[in-house]
Amino acid sequence: MIAAGVRVIAAGEWWFRSVTLGRVTPAELSTAIVAALRGAVDAGELRVEVPASVRVERPKSRDHGDWATNVALRLAKTAGRPPREVAERIASRLRATTGIAAVDVAGPGFLNVTLDTASQGDLARAIVIQGGGYGRSATLRGERVNLEFVSANPTGPMHVGHARNAAYGDSLSRILAFHGHDVYREYYVNDAGTQIAKFGESIKARAMGQDAPEDGYQGDYIVELASSIPDAATMEPGELGRLGVAEMIRRADVSLQRFRVSFDNWFYETRLHEGSPTEVEQAFATLEEQGRLYKHDGALWVRTNDLGDDKDRVAMRSTGEHTYYASDIAYHWDKRQRGFGRSIDVWGADHHGYVQRMKAAYAALGGDPETLELLIMQFVHLVSRGERASMSKRSGEFVTLDDLVEEIGVDAARWFLLNRSHDTTIDLDLDLAVEESKQNPVYYVQYAHARIASLLRKAESEGAAVPEEIPTVELSPAERALMQKLLAFPHEVAEASDRRAPHRIATYALELAREFTGFYEASPILKPDVPADVKAFRLALAAVTQRTIARSLDLLGVAAPESM
Repeated sequence: MIAAGVRVIAAGEWWFRSVTLGRVTPAELSTAIVAALRGAVDAGELRVEVPASVRVERPKSRDHGDWATNVALRLAKTAGRPPREVAERIASRLRATTGIAAVDVAGPGFLNVTLDTASQGDLARAIVIQGGGYGRSATLRGERVNLEFVSANPTGPMHVGHARNAAYGDSLSRILAFHGHDVYREYYVNDAGTQIAKFGESIKARAMGQDAPEDGYQGDYIVELASSIPDAATMEPGELGRLGVAEMIRRADVSLQRFRVSFDNWFYETRLHEGSPTEVEQAFATLEEQGRLYKHDGALWVRTNDLGDDKDRVAMRSTGEHTYYASDIAYHWDKRQRGFGRSIDVWGADHHGYVQRMKAAYAALGGDPETLELLIMQFVHLVSRGERASMSKRSGEFVTLDDLVEEIGVDAARWFLLNRSHDTTIDLDLDLAVEESKQNPVYYVQYAHARIASLLRKAESEGAAVPEEIPTVELSPAERALMQKLLAFPHEVAEASDRRAPHRIATYALELAREFTGFYEASPILKPDVPADVKAFRLALAAVTQRTIARSLDLLGVAAPESM
């Protein structure tokens, strides 16, 4: 029986099973360590609470084995024993696990685990058998996730900040889907409120040959809109604003499609205020049933202070005008009505203060705030020749998504927007992004893929295609290192999914490409003096590496070229 909290990596109907096949994956090693620890506890050798799972990581030095864990250090205080003694108790049982060659206790109490050679050969065959499904999981199948991202204000073009949200949300959706989630991709269009009239006023002023209002919208795109809408000079600002929004959304869709980003639904805010009763009114009725609404000074307030917010919030002003908060409440009420078990919103850096109030409202609606994830993106700075480019939507001084793609291409743009955690500010080096060298990570990874494709084409032309039956051979250090990096892929996908961290896939892809380079330089494949069984194994290893690089790049929305 698999311990609670431990992942089982699955691909179609084929499963890793260490007991029957002699293979040890990271998840199974975690299970084995837990079992060894439980054995020590049952024997009275240790007195600790056995965790559901144990984290295993790559040791800093390959001389320290294939995997390492600090579980003994973490449990020593509770056990009342020295960490090394705790580690020895675990190691003595872990050494009997099939597929493990050695378990060493190092330093103050680290456990270093080395897998046996036969296990490596079995795993190579297993990965080949799985094909494009390697790393895929079905354990989370059935959870419906609404992933809302980008949601740029429709009164301006898509700029570089939106590009980061787009790349992140799209890559996250790919990773979540690959890891078993049922993902629904949504764009929320803010097409309500006074900003639309102000947008229309700006377009009308330009259509009449005048400057836009001081508090209006600036930039050449306003002039273009004014010239593209017939009779703009005689239209009412409200109607003109709506036409302008429709055109801006059309343009945004074109830009995003070019950026390899698409949506299942474009949800318009105005929908929340239509019909009888409106969805805002229905959400208010739900809050009323929960005892969460009250009036004060003529305004309608939501009682959120006792749900973790720092104060109660206004949903409707004394004038009868709904606040943005009212729309946000109704929108998330709508998501629950549509049957989504989890909602993930990707917001800009300026929305940090909204997190707790939104979670409070979600709880007030009867939802579990733990199923509402509000991810805050940080800023992007473009760097060219050591200087930053400035961006300001209202003044019209900004770098658009289209500008960025035109400058460095889709692949480089997506990679450099994704290779750092979403909650850190990034400097995107435009000069490095177009450099064709090993210093440019996306070029390096794509080149590795193309290099393997060329190798496999040459092998096939020489009658040395990847074999159906992969032999077991004694692994060289370079082969073992590459095999271990390939083994880590399912674990990295799971971590990227669980932590909402696409940058982990970018890091993994780069490390895998580097491991292949080391393997390729140290392990000849097509030379005449290479034994047939070694050649077959190395070809299989190269093919699996190519496929895994391609899958990693696909999860990032980056192309995997066959030649460069």
